[in-house]
Amino acid sequence: MNLRAAQCRLTNSAAHEPLIGLAALMTMAFSGVDLAPLGARLIERAGSAPDDANALMDLSTMLQLKGSKDVGLAVQAQALQVQQLYRRPGSGGTAAIRLLAIMAPGDLMANTPLEFLLEDSGVTLEMLYVVPELPFPAFPEHDLVFIAACESEQNRALLQQLDVLAQSWHRPVCNLPGRIGRTSREAAHTLLASAPKICMPVSARVDRHALERVCRKELALAAVLEDGRFPVLIRPIDSHAGHGLMKIDAAEAIADYLRAMPQSEFHISRFIDYRGADGLFRKYRVVLIDGRPYAGHMGISDHWMIHYLNAGMTESAEKRIEEERFMRSFDEDFGLRHADAFGAIAERIGLDYLVIDCGETRDGKLLVFELDPGAVVHAMDPVDLFPYKQAQMQKVFAAFRDMLSNAVHSNDRLRARHN
Repeated sequence: MNLRAAQCRLTNSAAHEPLIGLAALMTMAFSGVDLAPLGARLIERAGSAPDDANALMDLSTMLQLKGSKDVGLAVQAQALQVQQLYRRPGSGGTAAIRLLAIMAPGDLMANTPLEFLLEDSGVTLEMLYVVPELPFPAFPEHDLVFIAACESEQNRALLQQLDVLAQSWHRPVCNLPGRIGRTSREAAHTLLASAPKICMPVSARVDRHALERVCRKELALAAVLEDGRFPVLIRPIDSHAGHGLMKIDAAEAIADYLRAMPQSEFHISRFIDYRGADGLFRKYRVVLIDGRPYAGHMGISDHWMIHYLNAGMTESAEKRIEEERFMRSFDEDFGLRHADAFGAIAERIGLDYLVIDCGETRDGKLLVFELDPGAVVHAMDPVDLFPYKQAQMQKVFAAFRDMLSNAVHSNDRLRARHN
């Protein structure tokens, strides 16, 4: 989004100002804006008007962006006690759609970050949080529903509840709640294991005690992981973005990992060496919209654990040239090469919108790291360094808006035939 526009949203001084929102706040943080003055102002607003839920929700988001997750979640809970519905009005578009997003309380990975996909669009986004300990909220008027709550231990009960409601919803529903659970590591492997041209190592859920026994060699790795052999990847349950992720090369190394990680349950899976012939690792983010794949980004690194922000893309013109080539030729190259794999994922997972983080194995298969509709797909990168990205991301955003519009119009035509 435009940074100046994001900052201009902060200039109004009404008693209850509009929600700034995740996209604007993350854009400012991403661009290096000092958020301290904004934080002080939000605290002042919340202190002078305890019913200013927008101030509290924005403060929660800002705190999480600054790394204060626990405090941020406490402020979010306070905001949700005041209000469960938050609005981002549409702007600059012609498709006047009212999208109701069903959200779950939680951190920045708990829900699909729809605000990024709908910037400068004609879509009004109504974000309704369903909180377990609060009464189920009334729905505002809407044209269609998007289940934004992502798969997690915390969200499973909510998704089951929503699955029942979705059977009789009077409006179209995108990302049906009964299918979101298919993106868990265990479920995704089960669904994709037999798919041609896909490699997704089995992921096993293992408790701390079992890992301690493997570490002491009282229990064989193969007893807890079907294709278990070192090296393996280990991470806490429900972790994303590499938090707590480590490659373990031998059983005795598990001890050091557990000393640093207090969690009681973990996922482990076999490590696949996916480096290319030049010794570099390449990680791709691909967006599936209505079953069609789009390029999201490409990170290149000499380390196996790639995050776009630590891959050195800003510092390397050579890497940016390769990413530009990946984006420009996606439909004729990477997307075409893995068309069968993307088709299988679209069919077997069955979500209208899905983000795939993946690589390529040495024998040419699509190596699936994670399926997660909660991954951020954005246009925040500086245009001077990444001039090729804006056109590609606008293509993704347009495809997402078209998906919503088609769902609404198909529903309207169906209702007209029945009337």
